[in-house]
Amino acid sequence: MNVLENIRLALRSLKSNKLRSALTMLGIIIGVGAVITMVAIGQGAKASVTNQIQGLGSNLLIITPGQSNVGGVKGGAGSLTNMTTDDVNAIKSEADAVQNVAPTTNKQVQVVLGGQNTSTQLVGTTPAYSEVRNQPVSVGRYFTDQDLQNNAEVAVIGTSVVQNLTGNANSDLVGQTINIDQVPFEVIGILESKGSSGMNNNDDQILVPLTSAQTRLIGSPAIRSIFVEAKSSDLMDTASSEIEQILRNQHKLSYNAQDDFTVTSQADILSTAASITQTLTLLLSGVAAISLLVGGIGIMNIMLVSVTERTREIGIRKAIGARRKTIMFQFLAEAVVLSILGGIIGILLGAGGSSALNHFAGMSTQISLSSVLLAFAFSAGIGIAFGVFPAQKAAKLRPIDALRYE
Repeated sequence: MNVLENIRLALRSLKSNKLRSALTMLGIIIGVGAVITMVAIGQGAKASVTNQIQGLGSNLLIITPGQSNVGGVKGGAGSLTNMTTDDVNAIKSEADAVQNVAPTTNKQVQVVLGGQNTSTQLVGTTPAYSEVRNQPVSVGRYFTDQDLQNNAEVAVIGTSVVQNLTGNANSDLVGQTINIDQVPFEVIGILESKGSSGMNNNDDQILVPLTSAQTRLIGSPAIRSIFVEAKSSDLMDTASSEIEQILRNQHKLSYNAQDDFTVTSQADILSTAASITQTLTLLLSGVAAISLLVGGIGIMNIMLVSVTERTREIGIRKAIGARRKTIMFQFLAEAVVLSILGGIIGILLGAGGSSALNHFAGMSTQISLSSVLLAFAFSAGIGIAFGVFPAQKAAKLRPIDALRYE
C-alpha cells in the first residue's frame, strides 16, 4: 500500500468521526496558534525597541555619572554629580573620533498654559542635541548658541506636551508663553513626534538651553548625562576609549582607580534589549508549546481508542495477507494527518490572531517564516512521536486474537 493510499484511508477514517477528530486536533491547533502569536509579539517588540533605540541618534554614546557612596551607602547609578561643562569642553577639543557633543541636565517640572497644566520632563541642553539625538523640529526653530550664551528663556516642546496643554497635538504654540515651574518661557519650536519607547514617551519633554535650565530652573551646574556622536560607526570603540581616558584625566583618577562614570553605546543597549526580548519570546513560546505536548497526548489517546475499536478490522486485514508494516503505516498516517491538519489550522489562527492584535490592540507584531515552519514541523513531529505507539500496538496484534475480539 503506497503513501497516497494510506493518506486517503486516514482521511476517510477521520471523516467518519468528525467531532472526535476535531476535538483531538484542538490541542495542536491551540498550541501552534499560540506559538506563532507569541513569537510574532516577541519579534514585533524586538523590532519596535530596535527602531526606537536607533531613532535616538546615529553612532551614539551616552556618558552618565557613576554611583555616589556616602557613609558606605551606595546611591543608584548616575547619583554622582561629578560631570561638568569642563568635561564637555575637554571631550570636544581632545577626542578626535567625536563629531558632536550634547550635555544635558533634567528635571520633572510643572508646565502651565492659561488654565491648563501638565507634568513633564525638562531637558536642558545645547543646540547640538538636535543632531546628536535626531530630534528635529516640525514647527518653528531650535534654540541657538546665542540663546545659550544669553540664558534665553526659550523652549522647544514635544507633541505630547502640546496635547496635554491644548487638547490637540497639532496646535501651534510657537510664540506663546508657558510657565515652567513658575518661570515664563517663550515657545520657539515644536519637536517632530517620535512616539513611545516602552515606558518612555519621547514626545513628553521640553527642551531649553542648558544655561537657562541650570540657573533658572534647577539651580545646579551639574551635568546629568553627555550624549556623544562618533564620526562613524567604525570609530565607536575608538571614541569610547578616547572619552574614557579624557574623563579619567579630567577627574584626576589614579591608574588603579575605578571609573566614576559610565560610557554606554547603542550597540550595548541594542544587545541588552535583544537579549531581554529573546528571553521573553522563548518563555512565552515555551508556555504555548505545552499545548502542543497536550495535543500530542490527546492524539495518542484517541489513536489507542481507534485501535481498540478496529481490532476486528485489523484481524481481517491480517488474515487476508496484510503485513505488520502496512497496518503500522496506516495508523501512523492517521496520527500524522491529524497533527498536520491541526498545524495548518493553527498557523491560520496564529496569523489571524497576530494581525488582530496589531490592528485592534495596537501591539507591534511580526510573523516570521521560521516560526511558521518550526511550528508546522513540530506539529508533524508530534503526530509521528505520539502515533508510533498506537500504530505498533495495532501492528503487533495476532490475527486470531483480533478476530476473536468483541
